Amino acid sequence: APWRPQSLAERKDRADTVIIGGGCVGVSLAYHLAKAGLKDVVLLEKSELTAGSTWHAAGLTTYFHPGINLKKIHAYSIKLYEKLEEETGQPVGFHQPGSIRIASTPTRVDEFKYQMTRAGWHPTEQYLITPEKVQELFPLLNMDKVLAGLYNPGDGHIDPYSLTMALAAGARKYGAQLNYPVQVTNLNSRSDGTWEVETSLGIIQAKRIVNTAGFWAHDIGKMIGLRHPLIPVHHQYVVTSTIPEVKALKTELPVIRDLEGSYYLRQERDGLLFGPYESEEKMKLQESWVTNGVPPGFGKELFESDLDRIMEHIEAAMEMVPVLRKADIVNTISGPITYSPDILPMVGPHQGVRNYWVAIGFGYGIIHAGGMGKYLSDWILEGEPPFDLIEVDPNRYGKWTTTEYTAAKARESYGFNNIVGYPKEERFAGRPTERAGGLYDLLKSKCSMGFHAGWEQPHWFYKPGDETGYKPSFRRTNWFDPVGREYKQVMEKVGVIDLSPFGKFKVKGTDSVKLLDHLFANVVPKVGSTNISHMLTPRGKVYAELTVSQLYPEEFMLVTGSGSELHDLRWIEDKITKGGYKVEIENMTDEMGVLGVAGPYARQVLQKLTNEDLSDASFKFLQCRHLKLSNIAVTAIRISYTGELGWELYHRKEDSVPLYSAIMEAGQKEGIDDFGTYALNALRLEKGFRAWGAEVRKYNFFIILSGSLGVFLWAADFTGKQALKQIKEKGLKRRLVYLTLETDNVDPEGNESVWHNGKVIGNTTSGCFSYGAQQSLAFAYVPMELSKVGQKLEVELLGKNYPATIIQEPLVLTEPTRMRLQRKGESPKI
Repeated sequence: APWRPQSLAERKDRADTVIIGGGCVGVSLAYHLAKAGLKDVVLLEKSELTAGSTWHAAGLTTYFHPGINLKKIHAYSIKLYEKLEEETGQPVGFHQPGSIRIASTPTRVDEFKYQMTRAGWHPTEQYLITPEKVQELFPLLNMDKVLAGLYNPGDGHIDPYSLTMALAAGARKYGAQLNYPVQVTNLNSRSDGTWEVETSLGIIQAKRIVNTAGFWAHDIGKMIGLRHPLIPVHHQYVVTSTIPEVKALKTELPVIRDLEGSYYLRQERDGLLFGPYESEEKMKLQESWVTNGVPPGFGKELFESDLDRIMEHIEAAMEMVPVLRKADIVNTISGPITYSPDILPMVGPHQGVRNYWVAIGFGYGIIHAGGMGKYLSDWILEGEPPFDLIEVDPNRYGKWTTTEYTAAKARESYGFNNIVGYPKEERFAGRPTERAGGLYDLLKSKCSMGFHAGWEQPHWFYKPGDETGYKPSFRRTNWFDPVGREYKQVMEKVGVIDLSPFGKFKVKGTDSVKLLDHLFANVVPKVGSTNISHMLTPRGKVYAELTVSQLYPEEFMLVTGSGSELHDLRWIEDKITKGGYKVEIENMTDEMGVLGVAGPYARQVLQKLTNEDLSDASFKFLQCRHLKLSNIAVTAIRISYTGELGWELYHRKEDSVPLYSAIMEAGQKEGIDDFGTYALNALRLEKGFRAWGAEVRKYNFFIILSGSLGVFLWAADFTGKQALKQIKEKGLKRRLVYLTLETDNVDPEGNESVWHNGKVIGNTTSGCFSYGAQQSLAFAYVPMELSKVGQKLEVELLGKNYPATIIQEPLVLTEPTRMRLQRKGESPKI
């Protein structure tokens, strides 16, 4: 029953956690927090539970997700929904007839094979099935175009209203308070990090607040000066009357997703229900809600339906399922769903505000509600997430995410719902953003650019005779030979790469050394030196990897990957506040550009531009200093992810073009040229360098203990030290190995299944073609007993198992190692 003001005795004016919004996501979080034993969980809903997007959702549930991390969320949700009725006594209307994605083009069949190798090392069931099997499972299908199916048993649909009510019953049973109708009118943050939540019925003091307000999340964010990049889209689905052929079936039809037709279709009682995703030109956004807020009083309302907008999809569905032609449409639901720019939700604590958490932007709230409720509850209670889901980090967006960008991206994401998911995918709506980068205008016509947190960064460069442009493929494509040319450029001469997307922070103050000693599992570098360090969580798992340089006494520069900028900044700021460290941290990301110069002639070229001695004796590997190149101030670090002789040059963004031009001019005689991130990846893999997000995964500890990140220093009392010691004593079960593969026209990417004796025993983490060895190369995690050099394994690529062999790493020694061996008079392997 709704909470009425008269029950004042029950009313809380203090809470541990206040959850704002009573859709299925907010209620799931309340259920999970209360079930885990958290006292004083209060959920506030301004009208009634499920108002907004939950109540009218089509309720699809699937184990399938192309991302390797989100599969875990889907699997948890389904397992939870299977048990909820028994636990809470509330029926949830859960149907599990399975689901089939339909391939009707050869490219789509490739995509299914690409997805199968990504599913093989996950516990959930997924099968590539023949047209005959598709027809057996869904006898009402017109088989003319069906080439294959991707089948997930256990998929289906649930009634969203009943699901939310069951979670609510569970939440109350475990002691959470769900209060409605109570409108949140304002939020005030206090100096101690707690919150005052102002409501229509008075003020609640809260230790933390969680915004789960669906398409009102934008309005809640505005109360504290945040602009969450969210926009409501109009999604329609159609329900038919009884169809005799459907009624006659003995078992419920599986859900089908006709990917070329871009719709889902499932049985609804004795009829059918189908929902299309129309193209970005035809789809409709509710932009006025972003600029003017959601109309007051909107709760369980719908939009006007518009069948014309989805006519081509209705026709495609009638062709695929001919019984639809005779059916009557009895209901068309057109309701608001919230989209973020990339369709993925934003889940976790927010940078720049203390104790403000979000679980917003759910385009697929029903399947995500269970798993995300558990994920967020674990994070709140344990102080760290149970596993890596950096793709839903709310801090992946920033100042560059404007309303125009959000709208353009939401249109594209909605229209691309069923597009082929290629490796190395690029999407072009909303680009370039205002943050594109200092070299963007100069280089945009000369290369294929990739999008990195608002920046544009060259992937590979064009030369006369190349087939230019973005040509995605599951096999080798137009960039394959040009990337080989850039690889050779860096190995034999000298190359220049734009590395500006890095996140860059300046830390200074009397406690800076003390802070970094506590933050990083490494010694703090001396003045003029640089190292690569890891921030660990209290449980000893890797949270982030940064390059740390002490430029002046007690003044440091920290550098992280483009996608981790605000994610890492939030963690560091949190540690500063909680530990009361006397330091200032400044985010320099947008003010600074970075150029990498690498290759045997790198020193020769840069030396022409400066009086500073760049010789090996004077400017050693992993040293940093300020100098002038062609009269432009730079901070130079002698480090290169290529593993070749090289420097990273940090400079003011407005100096990017003059600095780049001066270096290019100076390197004419040496045959200098550009290279992009694809060549960089090939170079780092040959050197056996681990990549953040691939070999070094967030919330993983394998890597640190395999000792592959150099000497691990146990001296300082860094965060996570005790936990790591315990893990070390127990020993690890899996190990990172280095593989060569014998393939044909396809290369490993990462996340593929590794086979041995007819069984999946591990997974690759990254891979590519090695232009040095002229064969494919990959890193993989395998069981200890299969990790010896010489071990024969297989890697599954596009439905075929290719022979692989574990080799001694690296394939190519780094330049500093080669120099060291040369000085000792040994001949190094290049």
